[in-house]
Amino acid sequence: MIIASVNEGFRPYEDLAAALLPHAVQHDDGAHDGAHLQRVWKNAYAIQQTEGGDAEILAAAVLLHDCVAVEKDSPQRALASWLAAEKASRILVKQGWAEERIAAVTHAIEAHSYSGGITPESLEAKILQDADRLDSMGLVGVARCFYTAGRMGSALYDPADAAGETRDKDDKRFALDHFYTKLLKLAGSFQTETGARLARERDTRLRKFLDDFRAEI
Repeated sequence: MIIASVNEGFRPYEDLAAALLPHAVQHDDGAHDGAHLQRVWKNAYAIQQTEGGDAEILAAAVLLHDCVAVEKDSPQRALASWLAAEKASRILVKQGWAEERIAAVTHAIEAHSYSGGITPESLEAKILQDADRLDSMGLVGVARCFYTAGRMGSALYDPADAAGETRDKDDKRFALDHFYTKLLKLAGSFQTETGARLARERDTRLRKFLDDFRAEI
């Protein structure tokens, strides 16, 4: 549920947030809700302040990058960013945005997804990809990983082989496998220098959690 106070998390673009948030979160996925959008904006704005880029385009892309919900275990998952970009384009046309600025927003949305595999070409697209990936790392990333696993009905881990050393890793069956199939690989995929620095900090926290978790089990 979107509430008015959420807009304050998008300073200095509260008015843009008020216009776009009603279109942005129309699902019940707590890993991709208004709080996620706030965190991604916090990351994106911090990167933009150092790296540059058009902050308004970036804000619109952040607000709409998950405006179409596709579950992680859906066969259409790789199309999620394309579907979101298409919807974002229609929304921004109605908001009166210029064609070239809409194109800049939609490219950033298309290129942000890990599963989509599209290379970001613009600075805004690189920043959005970095900002979104940061939210998959660190302790927030841990929480989102296990939340999503719960939505999909996955087990926490394979008690016979938690690290997947003697079997094929399957993050649809075991939450812990997602660390090995994706999360531990993210730090080396950042597009901006600022994003990479922030990612190294979160990667350290991610690995410490994994070490502590494995020690306990």
